Formats: sequence, C-alpha cells, structure tokens
Amino acid sequence: MTDVVIAGAAMTRFGKFGGSTIRSLSEEAVSDALADAGLTPAEVGMVFFANAAAGMLTGQEMIRGQVALRHTGLLGAPIVNVENACASASTAFHLAVTAVAGGAVDVALAVGVEKLTHHDKTKSFAAIATAVDQLEPGELRQWTDTECAGRGSLFMDIYAAQTRAYMARTGATAADFAEVSVKSHDHASLNPKAQYRERVTAGEVLASRLVSEPLTVLMCSPLGDGAAAIVVCSAARARALGVSGVRVRGCALVSGDGEKGSLQRAATRAFNSAGLGPEDLDVLEIHDAAAPAELMVYEDLGLCGEGQGAALLRSGQTRLGGSCVVNPSGGLLAKGHPIGATGCGQLVELTDQLRGRCGPRQVPGARVALAENGGGFLGRDTAAMVVTILAT
Repeated sequence: MTDVVIAGAAMTRFGKFGGSTIRSLSEEAVSDALADAGLTPAEVGMVFFANAAAGMLTGQEMIRGQVALRHTGLLGAPIVNVENACASASTAFHLAVTAVAGGAVDVALAVGVEKLTHHDKTKSFAAIATAVDQLEPGELRQWTDTECAGRGSLFMDIYAAQTRAYMARTGATAADFAEVSVKSHDHASLNPKAQYRERVTAGEVLASRLVSEPLTVLMCSPLGDGAAAIVVCSAARARALGVSGVRVRGCALVSGDGEKGSLQRAATRAFNSAGLGPEDLDVLEIHDAAAPAELMVYEDLGLCGEGQGAALLRSGQTRLGGSCVVNPSGGLLAKGHPIGATGCGQLVELTDQLRGRCGPRQVPGARVALAENGGGFLGRDTAAMVVTILAT
C-alpha cells in the first residue's frame, strides 16, 4: 500500500451566507486547496464530492458534484458523489485516501459542502431529520415521546435523551456541558473561519433558550453554510511537489450496528493502523453536535476513564494550553456545522495545526492529531463513523 499525504487543505468561512450556492462555496474551497498543494485541476486523478442535504433543499440530485464543480476545471476526472449524513465529507476523504493508497490514482481530491440556511428553517430541520431509519420509526419513540422533547430538532431530542442517561450514569451536570460551550467559543474567537466568534459565559449558556432538556441553544450546533477541500497524494508525489505534507496514519470508516459502539470500533481500527494510542494525541477535532457529546467522546476514545469526561474537561487539559487540546477550531458548536462539509473542515484545521499555521490558536509542537466525525442514527448507534489519525 502507498503512503498517503495531505498536500493541500482549505475551507471557506462557515456561516450563514444568503447569496452563496453549493457551486460558489465549492469553487472557493477547491481553488484554495489546489493552490495550497501547488497543483492544477488537470493533475487531479479522482474527486469525491460530499453533500448531504442539497437534494431536499435545492432539488439538485443525482449529479451534485458534477454540477457544483462544473466550472472548476475538474470535469473529465471521475467524480464520485458521496452522501453519508454528517459523516459525508470524512467518508469522501476516506475514499480519496483509499484510492491513493491502493494505487488507483496519484492525486485525489475530497470536497465537502453544504448550504443549510433556507428562508424556511423547518425545511432545513426536516432534511437533517431524514438521517434515521424511516422504515422503523418506532425505535425513536424513546427519544421523542417525552415531555422534554419536540421543540423542533429530532437530533437534539436524541442527543438530549443520551445526555440525560449520561448524567444519571456519571453525575455530570448541565454546568459541565455549559463549560464545553464556553471552551468552544473561546477557541472560535481565535478562528477567522468560525461561524460564531463571540465568547460566552457559562451563565449565558445555561440561560439561553431551552431546546430539549437539558440542552439549551448554546449547547447545540447551529445551521450554516460552508465548504472544505482536501488534496491527498502519494508520499512520492508530495516530495516531488516539495509540499510540507501531513501523513495519514490511519483512517477508519464503520457503520453503526444499532447498538452503541461504532466510535470505539472505528477508533480501535484507526489506532491499530497508526500504531498509536490516545496517549500520543496532541490535538483533536471531534463531533460535538451537542456539547455533552464532547465529554462522551473523551471517554469513548480513551482520553480518560469511564465517567471521567467532566473531570478531564475541568482539568483544563483539553483547552488551548493543555496537553491534549480538543476542538481548537471552535468545534461544531462555534466553528459551525454545515453537515456535508464538517468532516473535511475538521481535517483542514488539523492539517493547519500540524503545519504550525493556526496563529493564536496554534497548539505548540503538535505532531499527532485525531478527527472523529459521525453521522445519522441507527437505533442507539451512530449510523456512519469515521476516525482519522494524522501525523507529521
């Protein structure tokens, strides 16, 4: 198998951009990523284009990538359209890595893009809510048929139910979840690409509008738009380009099996592939679609023991300046969560961290990074999960 390197990485700002389109966002990210790698569109051997919701929100189906990339110079290369809920972009990256590692092409491009803002917000929420098993709606009753649910977001109702169970099991409190949001917004204040750059206090988080008990709106990721692109190539091609490449040490994609465990399975595969463990990580970007998820992921990745997520947060070690920094970009909570772009957006941040080009949010001496990106729900498990490990 060929060693795979990230040669170029770029993203648009994440936010709410009324005048943007899937095409304009894609063009910006692709152009900047290719420039970062020092490559032309003609040198790209294959493209994997990720998007989750355009079909429902714009009516564009079937050939989303070909349409979005029509004027980029990439037409003619194979374009593979990828849809895998919130893990769409990381799935596209996994496929790009696989194509290069297997020798099918020397250079591949992964693009993730989403435009979730819509004049009718209910359509955006309806699109997101399709990422569950529509043939077995009864399994969701445990999440939705409660007095705590039903304020507009099915996924936040699910996260809230998981959170209540986590609180009962571990003793974590709403105040702990508020501190996750405080940390994320502190980090995002240093990120010019983040959707929300204003710092918040724990009191403001707790006092913000209730979405689904115990989640308040400042504990939930926002709707937004954005795109991100990653150029991967063989190590030999990277040397020829003279780029400061970041090595892909492990990239595992698994599907949920209906019972909680997809993250642990994906993490085990990625760590085994990389020959590394949680203790080796310097910086992480994780899927904090709701603030409590960050603490749960700490435990599932082995950053701390079971039930110790809140204690790890309180220790300060996952903040900038700590030994294992989590979501220096601001995470989904503050950087934003345009779902089809999120996975590649995480990898752009980690590539920049490992190259030492993150300015005031730089993690000093970062050498090993991990991205965790999940999408959809299947029973009690995440439907699609990708864990990626990068290193200098």
